[in-house]
Formats: sequence, C-alpha cells, structure tokens
Amino acid sequence: MRLILNVLWFIFGSGFVLAIGYGIAALICFALIVTIPFGIAAMRLAVYSLWPFGRTVVSNPHAGVASGIGNIIWVVVAGWWLALTHIATGIAQCVTIIGIPFGIANFKLVPVAFWPLGRDIVDLTD
Repeated sequence: MRLILNVLWFIFGSGFVLAIGYGIAALICFALIVTIPFGIAAMRLAVYSLWPFGRTVVSNPHAGVASGIGNIIWVVVAGWWLALTHIATGIAQCVTIIGIPFGIANFKLVPVAFWPLGRDIVDLTD
C-alpha cells in the first residue's frame, strides 16, 4: 500500500515538484559554503518529500546547541513560509476524499519544514 501511495504522491501529490524545489534550495546552500548545514537539511526534506509514506520524522537526541541556533535562523529565513505552504496545500488536498492521504503527507512535512535541524527521517517498521 505504501508503494502505491508513494507512486501516486510522486505523480499527483506534488512529490516531484517538492523534491525539485528542495533540491535546488540545497544546491544553492551548498554553493554558498557557509550554509552547508541548511543544504543538508534541504536535501533531507527533498528525499522525504519524494517518498513520504512509510517514513516518519524523529528527533535526534545528539543534536546540540548549534542545531537550535541553526533552526532559529532557518525559521526566520525559510521555515515559517515553508510550513504555511505545506499547511495550505494539505488543507486544499483534504477537500476531496481522494486527496486526504496527500493532505496528511503534507501535514507530516510541516514540522520538519519548520524546524529541520536535529531531526532524522526513519522508515516505519511493521
């Protein structure tokens, strides 16, 4: 079931577009050298937005103070509007019954888009 949802998400649920957008943001961050940690976070978001079903976000207990400071910078620069975009898209997708799983996937992206550093994306096990 996860494979079917991921394929449908990739084609119809904006997974491909999100992954391209986050990937371009990551490349820009990598080019600016100082923002490499943000590039890693953006790449993590790109991979997660490509195949969100069957995965979840967990906090990394070994994240330090630098992650917290980096997250504050991220929220000011990009995090708040990324989270709002995922919320608005999720609400729009939940309007139809078929779009509800895609809306839920967008809602799953909100916390990691708002506060990405110090989090890991892990596969769900059954």
